[in-house]
Amino acid sequence: MNPAASFRIAAVQAAPVFLDREATVDKACERIAEAGREGARLIAFPEAFVPAYPDWTWLLPPGDRKERDALYAELLANSVSVPDASTERLGRAARDAGAWVVIGINERNRERGGATLYNSLLFFDDQGAIVRCHRKLVPTGGERLVHGAGDGSTLGAHATPFGRVSGLVCWENYMPLARQALYQDGTQIHVAATWDRGEPWTSTLRHVAKEGRVVVIGCCQAVHRDDIPDRYAFKQRYPADRAWINPGDSAIVDPDGKFLAGPLHEQEGILYAEIDPARLTGPRWTLDVSGHYARPDVVELVVHRGAGAAHVEPGRGPTGPLDRRLRNVNDCQ
Repeated sequence: MNPAASFRIAAVQAAPVFLDREATVDKACERIAEAGREGARLIAFPEAFVPAYPDWTWLLPPGDRKERDALYAELLANSVSVPDASTERLGRAARDAGAWVVIGINERNRERGGATLYNSLLFFDDQGAIVRCHRKLVPTGGERLVHGAGDGSTLGAHATPFGRVSGLVCWENYMPLARQALYQDGTQIHVAATWDRGEPWTSTLRHVAKEGRVVVIGCCQAVHRDDIPDRYAFKQRYPADRAWINPGDSAIVDPDGKFLAGPLHEQEGILYAEIDPARLTGPRWTLDVSGHYARPDVVELVVHRGAGAAHVEPGRGPTGPLDRRLRNVNDCQ
């Protein structure tokens, strides 16, 4: 029997066009096309790439209602509803590139009200169809002033022709039980979309790869001070000598915890790695935390995959067309 052919994966490190959904989607489509031309079959983008990570939430005092209100309104107006014209464009780009795409978005809720945002990871297959939209379970620290909390309905791995793919957003990767839920669901390639960088984050990428015996794609934005327009007053709160708001440090790590590409520091670019399918299973003979190295007779994980009650509305929640399709896709994987 001939061994399965290797395949290429890509991590896009870039800055969005700040709080401009259409221009940021244009940029994402260009990067998808570029990575597709280089033969990438899986292309990953950072956390909250469309239309930007709301870093101001860590800078402004919680009581600064005027500036916070204005920023939230602009972020909401430029965020993504799933599905909408933006997801159609991203889906076409994935299809044209013949690649699976995972991209971080600020997601505007469709279920009720339309004024709550989620920090979400959107998954497209190589035909351009949305196969999963995972909302970050717990917004971290200051993010709770911007984003709502997700639920367990999209916590899992998705089958692709080259392996099972999962994703968590930033510090979700520090949640041991969330990681274990993905290991139990058979993940082999894990996207850690993030705003975090440097140490200990890069060590976290290596730890997750080694622990789960998975390939980890750590994907972060590289944002220079000049990428934020001067009209935003919060920009003046950064130290004057801080040129890079986020240096990036995206990386791709193998199942032994070794860097295959990166970290990429203080520049935009696309990292590539060639993956041998045997590496997705071979290292597990020594450690398989959801198989022979598990002890369910001693400790057991129960995952509640139902949609949260706050997300349910007739015709929009688990009974709505999109949510039903996503839920059924997740259930059958």
